[in-house]
Amino acid sequence: MSDLNRTARTLALYPLMLLALTTGLLAQMVHAKPLAERVAELRPGDELELEPGTYSGGLDLRGLRGTEQRPIVIRGPEKGEGQEAAVLLGESGRNTVRFENSAHIVLKNLELDGRGRNISAVVAEATGDYAHDITLEGLSIHGYDAIRGNSGITTRSTAWNWVIRNNDIRRVGTGMYLGQPGGAPFIAGVIEGNRIAETLGYGTQIKHQGDRTMVPGMPTEPQRTIIRGNTFDKAEGGERGSGARPNLLVGHFPPSGPGQHDQYLIHGNLFFENPHERLFQGEGNVALYNNLFVNRHRASGLGGDGAIFLRHNDVPKDLYVLNNTFVTEGFGLRIAEPDTDYEQIVQGNAIFSAEPLSLDGIEAPYNFTANLAAARDKLVNADGDLEQLDLTPRAGALEREADLSWPIELPGLDRDYHGAQRSQSVWGALEAGE
Repeated sequence: MSDLNRTARTLALYPLMLLALTTGLLAQMVHAKPLAERVAELRPGDELELEPGTYSGGLDLRGLRGTEQRPIVIRGPEKGEGQEAAVLLGESGRNTVRFENSAHIVLKNLELDGRGRNISAVVAEATGDYAHDITLEGLSIHGYDAIRGNSGITTRSTAWNWVIRNNDIRRVGTGMYLGQPGGAPFIAGVIEGNRIAETLGYGTQIKHQGDRTMVPGMPTEPQRTIIRGNTFDKAEGGERGSGARPNLLVGHFPPSGPGQHDQYLIHGNLFFENPHERLFQGEGNVALYNNLFVNRHRASGLGGDGAIFLRHNDVPKDLYVLNNTFVTEGFGLRIAEPDTDYEQIVQGNAIFSAEPLSLDGIEAPYNFTANLAAARDKLVNADGDLEQLDLTPRAGALEREADLSWPIELPGLDRDYHGAQRSQSVWGALEAGE
């Protein structure tokens, strides 16, 4: 069967190291081309499978375009116990994976080792106009921590419809840095199931946006960027003082034109420890619900704090802060200088903090508040480490008298942090225990 008649071509690529070590493989793969040449030949529907081993030279995905029905897939071996990885080695002078004017590409099950070089791991380069419909799944990214500006995943050109799923990102300068300040926007992304830890700076930052310069194919109708089911962990490795950064910061959408009504949906995430900064900071249009915020160890000025909405480059606008659980040594939730022409609703939260709520004039009667010490009595294990932490309310501890009505329909709002259907009236992000 010819390539033209196949729905996809599956190509295997062995690292040169393995070819040299195994004469049988050498004979079998003698005509194999270098990685860069194989990538340049990929067409819509092709899959390139990298066998276990180390690969130098990185991946240049420039002008490489699949289609919606037939994306181009580059993947390593399926993960499993004892399974070796396909490892892309970081090299000085170039980012390891570079997108430029690329579309409909899937990278899956690869390990990226920066080896302490002054580079970033995955970058949509500013030399391109766009990178859209990109899926990054099951990547292990580490060793990109020479400076705070080295990131795990960065978009410097206009990016839309990115799916960033089930990746492990640690020991990097910044976990994700998406969009450019007032410039190339990050639009309609899905960031889910990732573990981001040991970052010098932000776990993730999505930059504020100015009025958009339109690129063909870019969405013009209102979009949502979804951030769900992630762990943003800054218990270790973060910079102090002026270098300290939140676990997650989201900037505003354009002040006018396409994108001005876009929204962040941030739900079902664990924000875990930041002894030198707050866990979350946001502005613009944000729905923040069913999340866990844990920051029990204050080491400096802003350390130990929970979530804050304030003017960074714009003001807080439509805000829905619903059904979250906060366990923090510093403040729990603050909203400063909201734009009162918009709607700000804060309800259903369970907040254990010395300063649970500071809302700058916003009425918020429907929340449970107590000091940090009370969390030990009300929750199963509020003192545990990341593996043993359990913020499930003890039976009867956080019951509400009646269900609250919700001012907006949001996906997953009727479920708790673990995705269980809410069956009772309970404050916070988790259903009560037996």
